[in-house]
Amino acid sequence: MSKCSPSCTCGAPDERPVDAARRSFLKTAATAGAVALAPGVTLYVVGGRAEARAPDQPVDPKKRWGMLVDVSKCTEDCSACVTACRTENGLGALDDPKIDAQWIRKVEVNDPATGYSRSLPVMCQHCAEPPCVDVCPTGASFKRDDGIVLVDKHICIGCRYCMMACPYKARSFVHEPLSDQKPYAPRGKGTVESCTLCVHKVDAGELPACVTACATEGNGALVFGDLNDPESDIAKRLKAYPTRQIRADLGVDPGVHYQGL
Repeated sequence: MSKCSPSCTCGAPDERPVDAARRSFLKTAATAGAVALAPGVTLYVVGGRAEARAPDQPVDPKKRWGMLVDVSKCTEDCSACVTACRTENGLGALDDPKIDAQWIRKVEVNDPATGYSRSLPVMCQHCAEPPCVDVCPTGASFKRDDGIVLVDKHICIGCRYCMMACPYKARSFVHEPLSDQKPYAPRGKGTVESCTLCVHKVDAGELPACVTACATEGNGALVFGDLNDPESDIAKRLKAYPTRQIRADLGVDPGVHYQGL
């Protein structure tokens, strides 16, 4: 049974129950010598950035963090959000898109019939019913009580089931050894990762790096906040303007909404 460090701020419960099927999987795999953190995995304890939420306090289940993307303000030539994400989380330069981690990426949406085209960012959608969590055999993929979906690197075995289950292609597998990691963003060869909504900043009462960069260097296309708070900017925008979720038909209820798409 996995147990996080007492000072860990990931929001996972101190001891995460593992159901019988997962225990059986781990037992079988351990016999085969397959259950071990992959070579190159370095784990860090996140701490010292808890102005908004003390490390020993649970996340607020009354909140649901989410994001609104105003597509009409997002331009093809702007990648401020992508650059900020890579810098903040220590992802390095995007040298090979086929294997390099992409926590947020810009995509082009085109309507062949009309020629309508839009550029927009796609990242982990932080679903209310995340498929990645459903298929994870070890419980490494989990959703915090405040809606942020994360990967617990302590118990991720790199099976990549979550990558196959994600309808947004929002997760990346770390293929190469890593160096110069950020202490608040643990990464490791042989594990899966994705956008965390800059959970270390959110827990400190700050905005995700992409949102700040979009406001200061981009076109102000991103709004972040508590979807459950009717007085929040994002909730007011969702009430005032028509928006859509990508693949809403799947019933996973993404936490990222798009305006003008």
